[in-house]
Amino acid sequence: MAKYDCVIIGAGMSGLAAGIRLSMYNKKVVILEKHTISGGLNSYYARGKRKFDVGLHALTNFIDPTERGKPFNKLMKQLRIPYDQFKLHPQNYSVIQFPDKKLKFTNDIDFLIEEVRINFPHEIDGFMSLLNHIQNFNEVDLSNKMAMAKIVVKNFIKDESLIEMIFCPLLIYGSAWENDMDFSQFVVMFKSIFLEGFSRPEGGVRTIIDLLLKRFEECGGELRFKSEVTRIISANAQVSAVEINGNEIIECDNILSSMGLPETISVLDQDSAYSPRVGNLSFTESILITDKKPKDLGIDATIIFYNNRPEYHYQKPKTIFDSESAVVCFPNNFLYGSHGDDYNEGVLRVTNIANFELWNKQKLISLEAYKESKMEVFNQSLRILKNCGLGSNDSNYEILFKDIFTPTTIKRYTGHFGGTVYGSIDKTRNGTTDIGGLFICGTDQGFLGIVGSILSGISMANLHILSSNL
Repeated sequence: MAKYDCVIIGAGMSGLAAGIRLSMYNKKVVILEKHTISGGLNSYYARGKRKFDVGLHALTNFIDPTERGKPFNKLMKQLRIPYDQFKLHPQNYSVIQFPDKKLKFTNDIDFLIEEVRINFPHEIDGFMSLLNHIQNFNEVDLSNKMAMAKIVVKNFIKDESLIEMIFCPLLIYGSAWENDMDFSQFVVMFKSIFLEGFSRPEGGVRTIIDLLLKRFEECGGELRFKSEVTRIISANAQVSAVEINGNEIIECDNILSSMGLPETISVLDQDSAYSPRVGNLSFTESILITDKKPKDLGIDATIIFYNNRPEYHYQKPKTIFDSESAVVCFPNNFLYGSHGDDYNEGVLRVTNIANFELWNKQKLISLEAYKESKMEVFNQSLRILKNCGLGSNDSNYEILFKDIFTPTTIKRYTGHFGGTVYGSIDKTRNGTTDIGGLFICGTDQGFLGIVGSILSGISMANLHILSSNL
């Protein structure tokens, strides 16, 4: 029977990063992945000759090669992956689009400051005070007490419209809470999106996954696909082994689980007093391939955070999806330089907040009704794209291909209860559980986004398993 220093559950970003870090210090490590490809919530798939990203709209925490002391620097140093291998291309600009106002932002915070000055002149002093507070706040201090972000932000800004607009991209890019988030997480997201900014690796999410897989292999780690952990075995409140696919036992001293906190607790072989809540946030996404690229259709923004209400309703909708808000991403519109983007066609992505229970119920009752609802998502995506300015130059376009996935798709391929994308409302910031040797990394440890997930895997490996080696 094989025995490992650490079993890592899940070959997503955090699991792969943890595996690399442990293998670098000669720990005997195996990553167990129940599917046939890596990436978890940020993966990819193919339809015909076209390849599509799942999850990744843009990589946050962008830096250029001259910058130091940022989260991305830590990632590169800890995993020993050179900057140029990520092939990063920054955004052009993004837009927060509400009914009566728009705020543009780039990877230069001064651009957003000027936008606030123009659109909310009465709040510029408060915004600058908030910015100063954020820049001096240590968001990664594991001892931080929970504080709801909107309460803190209202100490600096009074205009509800500006508050809603600031929160819009931060919530939908990383909050498991509805309509608010912990202030530490708010600062993480604010810095990663507004102070550092968006980029896209050339080739999409595969570029990052391939880098991590290659590095893990170089370090001598072991990765097993089609290996679902069906039971975590413990004795005297200490992990001792995992069961794979209901029949194979692997002994281990430690487990790092990236499968989610409620999902991890559910496979313990003994009852736990801890019952973490399942989050409510899931999504639909429409991916459209067009014969013309967005710039030819009047759009040069990279991402549009679309909201057609005065307030931003970041919550599980009462209908199958929220057609009045969306993240609209144009992967062609990053700044690729003189050689252009790596697409031959236009790519349009529209992501809406959705209700998992209603989608799941509908799919169980009537597959035909489920397909009709997917078409409704697609039709509403066309409306949203038009409202965002697509075709504003009177250019017509042809849709060559479309694909729509729903919360049930997310549940199927990630195993997350309720099809949740940002995991449980209950995070374990230090990664610990009430079982010795069992630790959480990834979404439910609390560092979100691709860079955050990678840093979560690194941090939890360092803190709980490598502390004596560092």
